[in-house]
Amino acid sequence: METIADGITCIDTDLYRPRLAASYLIRGGDSLAFIDTGVARALPRLLAAVADLGLTPAHVEAVIPTHVHLDHAGAAGALMQACPNARLIVHPKGAPHLIDPAKLIAGATAVYGAEDFARHFGAPTPIPESRVELAQDEQRIDLGGRILRFIDTPGHANHHGCLFDERTRGWFTGDTFGIAYPELRTEAGPWLFAPTTPVAFDPSAWQASVDRLLEVAPQMLFLTHYGRLDGPAALACQLKASIAALAELALQEEHLAEQDSSQQARAEEGRLARLRAAVADSLVAAAQAHGVRLEAARIRALLAVDTDLNAQGLDVWLKRRRKQREAAT
Repeated sequence: METIADGITCIDTDLYRPRLAASYLIRGGDSLAFIDTGVARALPRLLAAVADLGLTPAHVEAVIPTHVHLDHAGAAGALMQACPNARLIVHPKGAPHLIDPAKLIAGATAVYGAEDFARHFGAPTPIPESRVELAQDEQRIDLGGRILRFIDTPGHANHHGCLFDERTRGWFTGDTFGIAYPELRTEAGPWLFAPTTPVAFDPSAWQASVDRLLEVAPQMLFLTHYGRLDGPAALACQLKASIAALAELALQEEHLAEQDSSQQARAEEGRLARLRAAVADSLVAAAQAHGVRLEAARIRALLAVDTDLNAQGLDVWLKRRRKQREAAT
């Protein structure tokens, strides 16, 4: 864990490898809030960060997942149990899944596989509905006089929100401002790419969400994957290009299927594998264009999980688009 800005501690939640997924502990006076929690097994690290400040779990007033994907909210229930005075503040569309995480568990198991889910994530703990507060767009959260502003930011997920810290003029972005792994930083700065994880990728909404973050001329970003980035305006074009590039990979598959509608089912059978290969090639090429000097095989290894998740998310997006077209005819 490390202090990365005034009253903000970044906690490595130890998912897969160091500095891949973070939780943030924010202090306003003697009031604390967590933004994102990491996976269920990250709980000891979260509580250690509180103790490191000389405070106790009773000082935690809010637990605020940016969205309910388990690398962001998996420890929320266990953390709420440990923090008797905390309220969970979460997007209204995400709240039901933390109150009853059965669908979350089933979905994550389908995406990651049962063995990997058990090893890396762990089952989330249900949260009593009485302790859940539904976050509203433009809601202001007072943390001991430190104001956090919540806004709705769809695109990566339809239950995603970001929080603006007025003291640092920084956004806690969850996945909305993409992923920037420290290992892939170059002399040109951080390399960002978009996580198109299942199941609610929406490129148009995502681009609009990025624009909305920039409206307040933020000074810094706090990414869950990973850490503090400065100069958000200069980084936005890179992220937007990644959103567009990944969407275009998927649309190329859609165009192929449209050329011969009789082969639609056959095209879909091999589509996920083709998307996985295309995403991997695209990410490696983008990283190398940014100046990443690691061997291509090493870049592929670092991005293996993201590649698989991105391909799955794009495949789901194409299936959703097909259903929408069929419903419209």
